[in-house]
Amino acid sequence: MGNLTVAVTGHRATVTLTRAELRNAFNDEVIAELTAAFAELGARDDVRAIVLAAEGPAFCAGADLNWMRRMADYSRDENLADAGRLAAMLRTIHECPKPTVARVQGDVYAGGMGLVAACDVAVAVESVGFCLSEVKLGLIPATIGPYVVRAMGARAARRYFLTAERFDAAEALRIGFVHQVVPADALDARVDAIVHALCSAGPAAVAAAKRLVRDVDGAPLDDALVARTVEAIADIRASAEGREGVQSFLHKRKPQWLA
Repeated sequence: MGNLTVAVTGHRATVTLTRAELRNAFNDEVIAELTAAFAELGARDDVRAIVLAAEGPAFCAGADLNWMRRMADYSRDENLADAGRLAAMLRTIHECPKPTVARVQGDVYAGGMGLVAACDVAVAVESVGFCLSEVKLGLIPATIGPYVVRAMGARAARRYFLTAERFDAAEALRIGFVHQVVPADALDARVDAIVHALCSAGPAAVAAAKRLVRDVDGAPLDDALVARTVEAIADIRASAEGREGVQSFLHKRKPQWLA
């Protein structure tokens, strides 16, 4: 892959954007490579957590300028196909069965906000700036919208979608867009600690817990939802991993997935 690297160490996979000279802006090639990487890693039994990282001063500046120049001449059908590929990439990351962590070392703009929002956990350096800049170009953050709104909430999205103001890491933390803000020299240690926690848990339970959040988020608290949660806990209690986890706890030993 020419625009990113993929490394697997133990149960951790790291996908790193390597277009530092272009501020890790994406184009159709980057989108295809990210989609393939997360699909493949999500299907690997040995991978229990995936870190999305980037090289250079920026995490992701959104769309590549050369790609935008090509898009300027696209027909509506070509734009539909192009946006569809971006949407598929974001959904692949968001619905990846393995937990995902965004390691945000630098600024995040426009479409890059979608990458961060699509991940399960986001940790940012305190000097990072964020911006949903689309309306300045006469565009809207449509494809990334479902993920960004879920991450920061509709109230904050109303402001930052409309104003395209740049905001800092402290504000990103306040509105819930990132989970933690750290000094630059503490970023790797914090990401490592989160990955360790993810890899220490039952892998099937982590995948089921991720699905649970999607199932209950925004769902009406009715009989159907209650029934689904009852079935979910019954199923996992009866599973091999669930039984092993409970038995290891009762007998004060490590579960097999940590052996």
